[in-house]
Amino acid sequence: MANREELIILRGARTGDPACQFALGKLYLQGGTGLPRSLPTALHWLCRAADQGVAEAWLLVGRDVPHACAAPHRDSALAAYGRAADAGVVQAALTFARLLLQDPPIVLPSLRARASRALQQMSGNADAADLLARLQPHQPTALPRRAAPPLRPDPGGERAAQLALGLQWARMNRTGERVAPGAGAVSFKRAIGCLTRAGEQGEPDAWFALARIYVRSEFSQRSASEARACLERAAALGHRVAQFECGMQAWRLRREEEENDVRAVYWLQKAAAQECEAAHAALERIVPSAAAAGWTAELARLTPQLLRDHLASRPLLAARIELALQFQLSRAEALLLDVKAADRGHCLVVDIRAAYGRSRRRIVLVRNACQRQALDRAARVFEPFDSGVVGPEGNYRRRLYRLKTLLAQVAAADGRPAAWTG
Repeated sequence: MANREELIILRGARTGDPACQFALGKLYLQGGTGLPRSLPTALHWLCRAADQGVAEAWLLVGRDVPHACAAPHRDSALAAYGRAADAGVVQAALTFARLLLQDPPIVLPSLRARASRALQQMSGNADAADLLARLQPHQPTALPRRAAPPLRPDPGGERAAQLALGLQWARMNRTGERVAPGAGAVSFKRAIGCLTRAGEQGEPDAWFALARIYVRSEFSQRSASEARACLERAAALGHRVAQFECGMQAWRLRREEEENDVRAVYWLQKAAAQECEAAHAALERIVPSAAAAGWTAELARLTPQLLRDHLASRPLLAARIELALQFQLSRAEALLLDVKAADRGHCLVVDIRAAYGRSRRRIVLVRNACQRQALDRAARVFEPFDSGVVGPEGNYRRRLYRLKTLLAQVAAADGRPAAWTG
């Protein structure tokens, strides 16, 4: 759950404060107390801060956000990488050039000249030399001789060719399964080079294959952390199996880090949206559809107009009751939920353990547009109030008394017994 300081930063960023946007970008870049590490989200906020003149923002973007994350957001991120490249950030110069070259390529002479100048300062860097040659295709470069040189990828199909070549060196197929060795020996070093170049051009299958290589027992540089990083890059680019595996990995590690359950649901939802049956089944186990709570079933039987009339002067309570009906919250959950901190976009984190010891933390999916709209309305109602503070609603006993009194009045006006409200 986001703490008070993080929520203040989040609110300021949404209102356009560049300092808050920069601070929020750093939080997502590193992972905060209550905010998960998310490079795409970090890129979004840092680029917004950079657009408003925060120099540190574009320096962080160029240094810490790789091309795989920037590729889907080239239009909004290109300026930040260009500034960082001009400032001499090596990684930014490489990413800036790759953004210009990715499909469809940007051929604006001024931008290519900037990228070329930055790359020319990186003498001895093989990646820089390769990119420089591609930025200036009229200048031929000699290829090093090899015993069995592969076919050089053509400019239009380079990503696919690098992927095919990498899979050939690793002797595996697109699903990560081993294939017949055929002629020649396995070379994981060459495979990683080709697959990395394909991945940096936005090829999800390449990152997935790299994840499989890094967990192979016969690979001398086997690394579980590298495998996870590659798997997350494949998932971020839309690889369905990678999304499912990221979700299941996060779920298995939920006891090590509490926010992993939120990440698990996020990736499983992505995979399920691509018709992954295993992801559908996992979501049903992890976050089953909630049955109607007893008190919300009674609420639903009341005349809606009567309920709205009685709640007209109580916007906070009205928002809580609407969320209870939409997400089948218990009475304690509805009254104690920290609405702003609970909303994670794709799900609702219901955690009232600090105020109600008998409860447990649980995840509720945002399944439809009505639920999303209800959360947005509630967020606007609670926006002026700080999270985690008693505020105008009072403590739980006071909130419960007001709820019981109001529902007794509505039930009486509706001709129903009020005993259930107790």
